Amino acid sequence: MYVAVKGGEAAIRNAHSLLADRRRGDRSVPALRLDQIVEQLALGVDRVMSEGSLYDRELAALAIVQARGDMIEAIFLVRAYRTTLPRFGYSRPIDTGAMLVERRVSATYKDLPGGQLLGPTFDYTHRLLDPELAAGADVAEPLQRETEAQAMPRVSAILAREGLIEPDGEMPQDHVSGDITREPLEFPMARDIRLQALSRGDEGFLLALGYSTQRGYARNHPFVGEIRIGEVELELDVPELPFAAPLGTVRVTECQMVNQFKGSAKAPPQFTRGYGLVFGQSERKAMAMALCDRALRASELGEDIIAAAQDEEFVISHSDNVQATGFVEHLKLPHYVDFQAELDLVRRMRAEHEARENPAKVDEKREAAE
Repeated sequence: MYVAVKGGEAAIRNAHSLLADRRRGDRSVPALRLDQIVEQLALGVDRVMSEGSLYDRELAALAIVQARGDMIEAIFLVRAYRTTLPRFGYSRPIDTGAMLVERRVSATYKDLPGGQLLGPTFDYTHRLLDPELAAGADVAEPLQRETEAQAMPRVSAILAREGLIEPDGEMPQDHVSGDITREPLEFPMARDIRLQALSRGDEGFLLALGYSTQRGYARNHPFVGEIRIGEVELELDVPELPFAAPLGTVRVTECQMVNQFKGSAKAPPQFTRGYGLVFGQSERKAMAMALCDRALRASELGEDIIAAAQDEEFVISHSDNVQATGFVEHLKLPHYVDFQAELDLVRRMRAEHEARENPAKVDEKREAAE
């Protein structure tokens, strides 16, 4: 039978106190400052901002500290805070073509107009632990040189000159995308709504799905057309002003994947695109997003849906780590009534099974009871 739990409030209060103690750790070790996390754990901060759908480095750093480094818990905290903020309007679409680029690489063309910029990357490191970091060794200033600003057209624009890639398409002037933070998800989705969901989807989940497409589960052979990281300007249309008001800049990572397409009854053989755009520096997430975006365009391009990464409802419904965490971790909470009901059901089923399989034994038990 169900027995009520007593003393729950005191236990929860004590659990919170213990959590705060474990979060602080050894008091002889200096406490972490938010500026240390912002500056030295920047990629973790960027992930929390991206999947938390809120661009604020200090708040993301605070969430990381409060969550003791649990990224999904930190993302949850940022999203919860985000719901308390007023909405003043919608900014203009950012122009990544006008980005102040700090990193730009392409796997399709060696020599690009504007050049390739290697920038800060782990790609060519040896993946060996550096003991000097533990000793707090000084870091040399990076080399810098004066350069003239050069146009950096996208790789897709180069292919478009020959008509070898699908066109960008036209965006209606007054178009405002849906908002998945305010409107329930409905399937099938428009691509702009789907991209919103992918942009704040769990990096690990999207990475696994993107990897599956490379292993043959969506029959796509991708090339990184271009990855660029840098600052873009945000602008807001204000009715009282004859021009767009600048709000500031944000750092974003953009990835355009280029995929071969054999053509269909409506389109000739050409290259198609997968697209990824996320807050901060997060190449792996942007690439995984672009791979999944291309896989999810299977219906649009007349391709057979044969893999999990091509199933829109499967991908989008399971990509949100906050929802997934809530559904999995709620299993830790009391389910005493449900379990007692199932326990009673299993006992009755066992009794019925035993009655069918061993009727003589059941009769013996009944006689003994009488």
